[in-house]
Amino acid sequence: MSEQRTRGNRIGALSPVARHGRLGRSKPWLLVLRWVAAGLAVVVVSAACVGGYAAWNLENSIKTVTLVGETEGPPPELGALEGGFNLLIVGSDRCDRPGGCKDRSTELNDVTILLHVSQDQTNAVAVSFPRDLVVPIPPCPDPKGGSFSGMSAQPINVTLFYGGLPCTVLTVQALTGLKIQFAAEVTFSGVARLSSAVGGVPVCVNGPIIDKNTGLKLPKAGEYTLSGGEALAFLRTRHGVGDGSDLGRISSQQVFLSSLVRTVKSGGVLNDFAKLYNIATVASQNMTLSNSLKNLNTMVSMAQVLKNLPLERVLFVQYPGVTGQPGVYAGKVAPVTPLADALFAKIRADKPFTLQAGKTGIGSTKDPNAPKPTPSASPEPGASASPTPSLPPASLLPGIIGQSAADYTCSKAFG
Repeated sequence: MSEQRTRGNRIGALSPVARHGRLGRSKPWLLVLRWVAAGLAVVVVSAACVGGYAAWNLENSIKTVTLVGETEGPPPELGALEGGFNLLIVGSDRCDRPGGCKDRSTELNDVTILLHVSQDQTNAVAVSFPRDLVVPIPPCPDPKGGSFSGMSAQPINVTLFYGGLPCTVLTVQALTGLKIQFAAEVTFSGVARLSSAVGGVPVCVNGPIIDKNTGLKLPKAGEYTLSGGEALAFLRTRHGVGDGSDLGRISSQQVFLSSLVRTVKSGGVLNDFAKLYNIATVASQNMTLSNSLKNLNTMVSMAQVLKNLPLERVLFVQYPGVTGQPGVYAGKVAPVTPLADALFAKIRADKPFTLQAGKTGIGSTKDPNAPKPTPSASPEPGASASPTPSLPPASLLPGIIGQSAADYTCSKAFG
């Protein structure tokens, strides 16, 4: 208990803390992410290519951690993974610069995204949790031994500090009612390196975005292809987009994520051996994976599922929350419980849904130069039309903020 109080005091001294389905019957990837997800996606696909010693060397260079209650089963056969799954992607602000970091002395989860793939593999939802979202934290194991008692009314981004990736997983499981079988953590420098390895991601902004806190300088409206430190600065910027809040930052990040998914699916990344191997190598050096993800067969199989999802069935949404509330929520994000309950009821039941038009969030807006939809070609006279895979109907889920990977949006400059 004294250890818990000591750590609590250290967290308090950093105030404000944040810096900047129903699964099938569990037959055990990767997609988004925020930047992070795509990095993993490419890691897994590349594993199918490298083979032999290179594949063995790559697998054994990956850092792993054991989740609470995790058991390792036999790796699946190569091919598409059967059934649905949940993957938690955590962006850590741990300092990994050789000379140290003057702006931080501890480790918090700067980004937390839960990816859910439905049991029938026809849709995926990536839920972003605001880093200042106030939630209860369940009892968590201490990586140094022992455990911490449960805590109430804590920002979700302290979970990585208290109990590492397993604690963040336990907290999100308790909050959503979803069992998380897979988890991955990436550092700031890892994000920068992965975005470069992908070849850069085109993003649109509706005005100049200048943020001295992250070093981001996009001097005018238009499209920019971002990689390396510039991509990281874009993903981290809060003061440069929307209303300067973390909620605005999430919707701006989803501009990047949607473009990233389109880039990976259409830009030849998945078929470029040299690029795939480079990305795999970078990822293995900059990510920590749950033991359930360390087997290359598992990761390859997950990629085979996700690469075939239609763009309109890949959704990026925000966990419902509001700012400006009193008490324990002062300066933080309060959950909007009725909306969150409706969202996760849909996800747990694997019921696909659509979002209200224009509800992309305060940090993004529709891209005025978005390409026009291409009409389907009519079959030649006398020829039979090729059958198209049938998708379950999706119903509108009002009140949820986000967009699909098929939506072209621009980050909204602050002010």
